[in-house]
Amino acid sequence: MTDNGIFRYSRLKRGVVAMLGFGFGVLATTAAVQAEDFETLKPGVLQVAIEPYMPYTALKDDKLVGLDSDILDAVAKKLDLKIETTVTDFPGMLAAVQSQRVDITIGGIAWSDARQKAGLFTDPPYYSPPAMAVHGSASYPDVKSLEGKALGTVTGYVWAKSIAEVPKANARTFPTADSVFEDLSSGRLDVGFLDPLLIIYQQKQRPDMKFQVAYLNAPTAEQVAAHPDYKYFQPYMTGFYLPKQAPKLTQAISDQIDTMYKDGSLAALVTKWGGDPKQFLVPSPDMAAQRRGVDRPQTWVPPSIAE
Repeated sequence: MTDNGIFRYSRLKRGVVAMLGFGFGVLATTAAVQAEDFETLKPGVLQVAIEPYMPYTALKDDKLVGLDSDILDAVAKKLDLKIETTVTDFPGMLAAVQSQRVDITIGGIAWSDARQKAGLFTDPPYYSPPAMAVHGSASYPDVKSLEGKALGTVTGYVWAKSIAEVPKANARTFPTADSVFEDLSSGRLDVGFLDPLLIIYQQKQRPDMKFQVAYLNAPTAEQVAAHPDYKYFQPYMTGFYLPKQAPKLTQAISDQIDTMYKDGSLAALVTKWGGDPKQFLVPSPDMAAQRRGVDRPQTWVPPSIAE
């Protein structure tokens, strides 16, 4: 929404900067970006909803911390937007965006066709390999090995559909990741499906908990054909999630994310929070096809650090 007075001032400012001459081209570009109407609920403010989900998102001393938080902070500074944060749970994050009560939500959110129908996704700030938290020393190399086991994830996560399709599995969802870790440590769960950096972070914070970090071999095309929701056992695209009413803001954030792939700043942030940039910043071959003709043009190419 545009305040007419702000818009008139912004147009004047852009005009003045443009008249200052050739030496201030970069300044003119910056001013134009800052003055753009980004459809935020409050002019100049980016209202974000998060759940406490380290090392992706958290609020510490009134400051956003974590990988997604660092990425969003860098983007907001480029767009001259101040961040205001609301803390909720994962379903509440999605609902706040879909009802346009906040401008954006972040924190390892997987792109899905259902979610994109109710909101807008940016380009992926990173990709997520299929990680598991496994009780004890057991090995579960593939989907077949999960049959008949006690499997868990957080309510609203895409893996909820996947584990529900595993034959004879005891599939459960939990309100928080902490609940998943507690049941893993006690042996009430065999495998928990959570975001990889979270599992690595929790293992470092709580070495007393009896679980290990493991990666699932992606299901075959035949297995996905027989169980369509097995697709969430494959590497997936994350995204920042915005209301349908904010296409210009979504595009502006995507543009900044794409730049961060190219200038190395995303690789530095992924490394800072315990991830391997080659795992997190290189898309799988099938990812482009998932979004082309859905919420991206047919020519869309997922951002990547690979040449």
